[in-house]
Amino acid sequence: MMAVMIWPSAQFGAQKRLITETDLFKFVWIADPQISPDGSKVIFVRNWVNQKADRYDTALWVVPTGGGPARQLTAGPRDSSPRWSPDGRWIAFIRSAEKEGRPQPPQIYLLSFDGGEAQPLTEMTRGAAGIEWSPDGKTIAFASSEELKKSAPAEGVEAKEKQGKPPERVSDVRVITRAAYRSNGPGYINPKFKSHIWTVSLPSTAGEMPKPKQITKGNFDEGNATWSPDGSRLYFVANRVQEPYYEQPHTDLFSVALDGSDEKKVLGFDGGMRDYTFSGDGRRIAFGGVDAVKPVQSYTQPDLFVMSNEIGAKPRNLTAGYDFDIGGGIGGDQRAPRGGSPSAVIWSRDGKSLIVNVAEHGRANLKRIDAATGKVEPLTTGDHEIVAYTSTPDASKMVLLVSTSVNIGDLFLFDTASARMTRLTSVNEELFSQINLTDPEEIWYTSFDGRKIQGWIQKPPNFDPSKKYPFILEIHGGPHSAYGFTFTHEFQWMAAKGYVVLYTNPRGSTSYGQDFGNIIQYNYPGDDHKDLMAGVDEVLKRGYIDEKRLGVTGGSGGGVLTNWAVGHTNRFAAAVSQRSIADWAGFWYTADFTLFTPTWFRAAPWEDPQDFINRSPITFIKNVTTPMMFIEGEVDYRTPPAEGGEAMFRGLKYRKIPTVMVRFPNESHELSRSGAPWHRIERLQHILNWFDKYLQDKPVKIYDVE
Repeated sequence: MMAVMIWPSAQFGAQKRLITETDLFKFVWIADPQISPDGSKVIFVRNWVNQKADRYDTALWVVPTGGGPARQLTAGPRDSSPRWSPDGRWIAFIRSAEKEGRPQPPQIYLLSFDGGEAQPLTEMTRGAAGIEWSPDGKTIAFASSEELKKSAPAEGVEAKEKQGKPPERVSDVRVITRAAYRSNGPGYINPKFKSHIWTVSLPSTAGEMPKPKQITKGNFDEGNATWSPDGSRLYFVANRVQEPYYEQPHTDLFSVALDGSDEKKVLGFDGGMRDYTFSGDGRRIAFGGVDAVKPVQSYTQPDLFVMSNEIGAKPRNLTAGYDFDIGGGIGGDQRAPRGGSPSAVIWSRDGKSLIVNVAEHGRANLKRIDAATGKVEPLTTGDHEIVAYTSTPDASKMVLLVSTSVNIGDLFLFDTASARMTRLTSVNEELFSQINLTDPEEIWYTSFDGRKIQGWIQKPPNFDPSKKYPFILEIHGGPHSAYGFTFTHEFQWMAAKGYVVLYTNPRGSTSYGQDFGNIIQYNYPGDDHKDLMAGVDEVLKRGYIDEKRLGVTGGSGGGVLTNWAVGHTNRFAAAVSQRSIADWAGFWYTADFTLFTPTWFRAAPWEDPQDFINRSPITFIKNVTTPMMFIEGEVDYRTPPAEGGEAMFRGLKYRKIPTVMVRFPNESHELSRSGAPWHRIERLQHILNWFDKYLQDKPVKIYDVE
């Protein structure tokens, strides 16, 4: 049996208002649901905007699965990652306490579900993460980083050297020796600190602070700790290569005794390995992963692997013949900005099947996969995205976090035997009952070479097909990602402001199979642009678009294609390019990740400069006549501004094409998804201001040259 989730369609009512950009302040997000071992309740992270502090706060809430309202468990404001003890009596979670108004390193806290205040369990100098309970519920494994210790000086030498000397100045100069030296969001990487596996026992008396025990050591990061089902060993993953960016991804799975001895390498996997889980009897391990195939591909579809829990066992790809994305998701702008974590593969009680999320044609649903044959059958269907899921130990009950085009996300109880679905939360019901939201129209159209492309048309409320509307083409990033049936505030707001919005999944997008995703390798941008233009043509055929009032926008890879579009067509009256790339060679040298393996380009810039020139939007800036806005985060290390919007802006200013650059301080590549609330709102305002100015002839003075 399978569950077909039916959501009420958005209906217009006279009493309802249009959505606004500032409704973001009122949104509530759910993250990281965790069902209790007995299945009677589910704990989750609730996110909301602290408007005064211009940030997101989080706290733990719980809701019974048998019906009833949710209630708050912790005060917050930075509580996340709840994990039940095996007996369901305790909840361990991560809290970043405040001191003098500043968040401190995150620590593990312990809360009795019977009542009482949460108590700290760790005091790690650099914080703790990745809570994993031992099967007997007496110990917690976690990850924490420490500074690599240098050889200690001879006894007394250091003290003698310091006698009579002033304190040494601590230099703030960075000495960079690695090609990957900074990361979007976290910032500059300090190679002195490595993540290792630790354990801490539960306190035996009230107020006791147990001393944590370091299990692994060394010069490499280790994480994703998991206990063996019998509790005798800890498993963890690592990539013990000093400079891994010279090769394709590789992941090693190790196990170690609880005293840190007897380390064994269980698996060396040529590829990226996500969360792994043991079968109930502990004899098999399942994991989602990406096989590092040769020759290198731009996109390699994620699959589901199973292996024996034995040294040197070879993983078997269960879904090699299944052409959709295991563990895949759908792109929107309303994932919980804080406190989220990926969901792992779930074993059935009898070990004969596995449950996992799959992205397929702009939807994300649960599938049941036979652990022996790899046969795939649907557990849920519907026009939605299952964002996260959790199950009881016997997999009889699950709780799903589900988003749709008209709902940010709520929790549902799912009975795996009967496929019965029961809604548990309605966290945005009061707000959304006042707002007129519209479902998009799903379309499929034929591109230049006969390939079918999926897209969606978001129409204004009270849409009248006899009118002529201004139009905005939205282009997703990645390029290997996908739009689909999930909530996107930006699209709903643009439609509410009177625009018809088209968003599509051109070739290179995920959720359509391996060939569709990888076809753009060494041809990006290129034919994907043609897919997008075919989508615009498809909507124009319908007669309700004013073809003189066309706009285009996109971020990241969508910014690349926006820059490319205006250099190859003059059909757009305005464009907004966000966190983009204009010069591929400059990006190769400065992005936070390396292109040392030939995924997008066959060679380095100096080895094949013409390829980089031919595919760089800046090469075609001489053709641009479209007024352009560029939106940049000033600490975006994924697509550094100098190689994208800054270059395009300066070139267009030289050519006296109307252009403006809008820069957001302290914002990374994640501005649109988890940037500071006010910055997210201002970003939306600037985008629509630009389109209003050039597509609706509204006076907007802020962009005039002073």
